[in-house]
Amino acid sequence: MADLVAIPSPNVPLYYGEPGRPLVVILPDWYGRLPWLEAYAEAVASRGLRVAVLDFYDGWATTSAIDAEQLMNDLDLGATLALIDDVISVERANGSTKVGAIGFSVGGWLALVHAEGGATDAVVSYYSSLSAADHGVIPAPVMLHFAETDEWEPGETPAEFIDRLKDHGTPVIEHTYLGTVHSFANATISLNLDARAAALAFARSVSFLENHLVD
Repeated sequence: MADLVAIPSPNVPLYYGEPGRPLVVILPDWYGRLPWLEAYAEAVASRGLRVAVLDFYDGWATTSAIDAEQLMNDLDLGATLALIDDVISVERANGSTKVGAIGFSVGGWLALVHAEGGATDAVVSYYSSLSAADHGVIPAPVMLHFAETDEWEPGETPAEFIDRLKDHGTPVIEHTYLGTVHSFANATISLNLDARAAALAFARSVSFLENHLVD
C-alpha cells in the first residue's frame, strides 16, 4: 500500500471542545483520519459540543481508494467497537451525559452498528447503510445522508434500510444530495467533494445533534 500516510497521535482520539459538554464521536470514512476532519470537528465543537475524532487504522490514512479498501478490509470490528465504548465511558465520567455519533462511509456503518447497543442518543451517518444481517434495533434517532450516485450490495440499499428502521420504530430523517457521489463531504478528496452539499449536510447534522443532545 504505497499511498499510506502516517497521521499525528496514532491510535489516540483527537479531542475538541470542553469536557463535560454533550459528546459527539466522529468516525472517519474508509480513507482514515485525514486532515479535513480537524476543521470539521472544530466546527462541531464550536456549537458547544465535546468532540472525539477516532483513529481505527492504527495510525494510518490514505487518499487512495485502493489502499482505503484494504485498510477497511483489515479493520478489527470488535476492537473498534470497544474503542468507541472506551471513549464514551471516559467522557461520561468527565460529565458528558448525552452522546451522539457522526460516521462517514465505513465510519457511518460502525456508528449504526454501535448504536444498536444503546450507548448513543443520536446518530448521523453519511453514505452508509446496514444489511438485514447486520441490522438490529437502533434505539436512537438517526439522520442519514446519501449521495445521489453510489453502489450498494443487494439487501442494503437505502430504501431497504430505511424501511427496516421504520418497521423497528426508529425515528429517521433522510437526505439525498443531487449530483453527488460517495465521499462528497471529504474535503481532502477533492475529486469527490461537493462543497455545497457538504455544507448543507453539516448544518443539518449539527442541528439534529443539538436537538437531541443539548438540554
